Amino acid sequence: MAAPTPPHGPPDGPGAAPVPPELARLLRGQLEAVADEVEEEVRRQVPEYAQPADGEFRAHLRSGVVQALTLFVDHIADPHGQGAAITATYYALGRGVALEGRGLDSLQSALRVGGLHAWRLMGRSAEQLGLDSSVVAALGELAFRTVHEVAEAAAAGYSEAQLRSTDELERRRRRLLDVLLGEGPVAPEAVRDLAHAARWTVPRQVAVVALAATPDRREAERPLAAAGALVDMGSRPPRMLVPDPEGSGRFGGRAFTLALRGRPAAIGPTVPLADASRSLHWAARALGLMGRGILPRQGVVRCADHLSTLLLYGDEPMLAQLRSRALAPLDAVAEGPRGRLAETLLAWLLSGSNVPDVAARLHIHPQTVRYRLRQLEKLFGDALHDSGTRLDLILALRAEALREDDTFTA
Repeated sequence: MAAPTPPHGPPDGPGAAPVPPELARLLRGQLEAVADEVEEEVRRQVPEYAQPADGEFRAHLRSGVVQALTLFVDHIADPHGQGAAITATYYALGRGVALEGRGLDSLQSALRVGGLHAWRLMGRSAEQLGLDSSVVAALGELAFRTVHEVAEAAAAGYSEAQLRSTDELERRRRRLLDVLLGEGPVAPEAVRDLAHAARWTVPRQVAVVALAATPDRREAERPLAAAGALVDMGSRPPRMLVPDPEGSGRFGGRAFTLALRGRPAAIGPTVPLADASRSLHWAARALGLMGRGILPRQGVVRCADHLSTLLLYGDEPMLAQLRSRALAPLDAVAEGPRGRLAETLLAWLLSGSNVPDVAARLHIHPQTVRYRLRQLEKLFGDALHDSGTRLDLILALRAEALREDDTFTA
């Protein structure tokens, strides 16, 4: 981006008076002496410039003062001149301040202090030459216009550098996230180098959050949660890597949900940084199960709270085989009674064959439980009392119950 070239022109208000061009020659002769005083005044009034200066810092300050004074005198010599080279210098100066990570306030303060002091000094010279007060006033207008021009140029350079710096930092962080979540192993040294370039502190443990996608990918939908998180809203699903999630309590309750702005999300397990892709894998799987209603559709789901469900659905073709084989005796039963028998059988297996407990859990009479169990005994026979078969039945019936919940909520 090129430095802006502000419009210039001589003072043209109703009472404006022309500044004698020969004054430029006289003031140019005083420029070095005035620069000394202006530099001293800036160092006295602006704390950042009052520090003990090394050679480079002092040279930059001196150059900036001389450049601004030169532009002021050039405006007197040629009111229609552009001064593009000098404003370009201040544009570069503003960029440099941003790239060093410093604020623009001190530079702007220095410009105001220096401009006011320079006008006083040069206005005094004009008075000593016996020039009319209207000329002195015109000098003041030129002085303030000069300060405005160089300040605008510095601000434009600062803004451009900040924008580029932010974009570059975001690009580096996305690159780091891609590497951390890639399938292949990554050398710790490479991670440290990428993290340093991205200004990211390498944590010991991480968790990856998979976020439900939205159709329009609006920036307003970007999550606010977790300082230091690496976020990629352009991936599918959108993902967020959170450093040290357990120690910081970042996933604690309502605050995290609110920070996600209502977007459903699944939080993968907390793992060492080198295993971040594994956390993403499970978070993405949980998010898919949320979309199907097998896990809660809304809010934030933690994989750590649903490990058995994730394990069951880790290999769905194999799960289908298990359900088909283990629950084959129920195929002879009509759909309505089948569901009630399956519900009763699962509750009975989980309760340790305790009929009153089953009745309380299902809110039915114990006699109803015993009636259903007699039917189940006829269907399954001795298999109900085989420990290996009971485990298969529990897994198959649990998957059946989750599938029915999915069908009910779809």
